[in-house]
Formats: sequence, structure tokens, C-alpha cells
Amino acid sequence: MKHYLPAGTAGDDTYDLIVTPESAGWGYSALRVLTLPDDGGVHEFDTGEFETIVLPLAGSGTVECDGERFALAGRDSVFSRVTDFAYVPRDARVRLRGRGRFALAGARCETRLQPRHVPAEDVPVELRGAGAASRQVNNFGTPDGFPFAEKLIACEVLTPGGCWSSFPPHKHDEDRPGESVLEEVYYFEVAGDAGMAYQRVYGTAERPIDVLAEVRGGDAVLIPHGWHGPSMAAPGHDLYYLNVMAGPGTERAWRICDDPAHAWIRGTWDGQPVDPRLPLTSAEGRS
Repeated sequence: MKHYLPAGTAGDDTYDLIVTPESAGWGYSALRVLTLPDDGGVHEFDTGEFETIVLPLAGSGTVECDGERFALAGRDSVFSRVTDFAYVPRDARVRLRGRGRFALAGARCETRLQPRHVPAEDVPVELRGAGAASRQVNNFGTPDGFPFAEKLIACEVLTPGGCWSSFPPHKHDEDRPGESVLEEVYYFEVAGDAGMAYQRVYGTAERPIDVLAEVRGGDAVLIPHGWHGPSMAAPGHDLYYLNVMAGPGTERAWRICDDPAHAWIRGTWDGQPVDPRLPLTSAEGRS
């Protein structure tokens, strides 16, 4: 299985990126990225076994499902503002009209729930870490931020240039107290011309995985197991990534275990301020 998917290598004539459980070699998490033309377009799709969040990355549109119609105000880019989104259930026919780039984040599930629209103003924005490990987390699809899904967990992370996020490295690949089993997709956007960042994933002798990738806009990294982090934003280039997670547990929960070699770094944050550039975005726009 390929864990690093450079932009343009894992799509087709319709989607810029396709990650399915079959292509990833796992059971639940899925992500597709779709671009509609600047003068507007229509895309229809069936959700099948997957509950799905339609998330504007750059653009706006409308989502029609089960007789409901949701207007997505969207945004100019992931670095311009927090966005609204639509949740659509499994076994649904969905029509998306609009322009720009959209993420379709999905999770295989059993229960058919109701469609919903969440305005940007209701998306919880969290500032996490401190100092050079500062980042902004938009918890639009987390269990606390959106308690209306069965399996799907998703969030956006914005990291100012020169900072590290997903740090300390952590994992979620064992079913035990304090940890849950979740497959994860990282999808990246990087601000600025020729912007780049770096992503690290590593495992153990028993469950090896070894990724150190230079990532650019449109790239993705798949994490079936193992420690992941840091996500390193190069100076001068703010970093965005979309996390999409799901797993076999009966409880929809994000529980992680830090790498013991680096867990101590959390204890240093109390004495440091959060990077003053944060938050980078809000529902009102760029801060």
C-alpha cells in the first residue's frame, strides 16, 4: 500500500483525489476531492455505505439530499476563513451544484441519519499547543463539534509557517483504555507560491511504517497505524491539513497515545504563549 499520495496520482477523470477503504487497504475511512468549474457545475453521487461531509475547500455551492437543500457559503480558500458544511447520510443520492474545490469526507457506517447543515459560526475553533508547536484546529466534524454522525471524525488544522503540529507524535491503533482504533487520511494545502511542508509517520518493529514526505497542495498521506507527527510548516508557508478518521469501535471517539519519547513536550506548553498569529482564520474571515 502506498502511504504517500502526491497530487495527481490518486484521482480519475472526476475526482482530484480518491481514497477508499479498498484503495487504502483498511475498512472505514474515505476521502474524495472534487473540482467544479469556475463558471459552475453539477456533480451527483450516491453515498452508498458511507456517511459523508461535503466541505468547501475553495468555493461555494448548494447540496440537495432527501428533499433538503443546503446553501454552502464556502470560502475563497482554506486560509481565508472557517467554512460551513453539509452532512449527508449513507444510502442517499446527493446533488452538488457550485464552483471550486470540495472535499467529500466519508466513513463506512451502519445507521442512516438525517442530512444537516452547519454554519461556519457554529464550528468550534481550538488553539492547541504553544510556542513553536502552536496550531489552530477547526473541530467541524469531531464528536464534540458535530455529535450527529455515527463513525466519521474530521477536523481541519492550520499551522503557521515555521511551526510544528501533530506534535508530540501520537497514534490511535489499539483498542485499550485511553486509545481508540482509527484509520486516518491527511490531505494537505500549503500557502504561498512553491509552498511545501513535511509529514512524518513511523511505526514499530512489529508494525513497521516509515514515511517522511515533502508535501504540497493536493497531496495526501494515509495512516493505517503507527506514530504520526510532526507535520512541519516551512517558514513563510502556512500549512493546512484535513484529517478524516473512522474505525471499527462502537464508540465514536478520538483517543490517542503520545510517543513516550516525546510526550514530555506537552509539559512545556504551560510556560509558553500560543503563537500570536493564531487564529489564522475565523468564521468572519482571515484574522
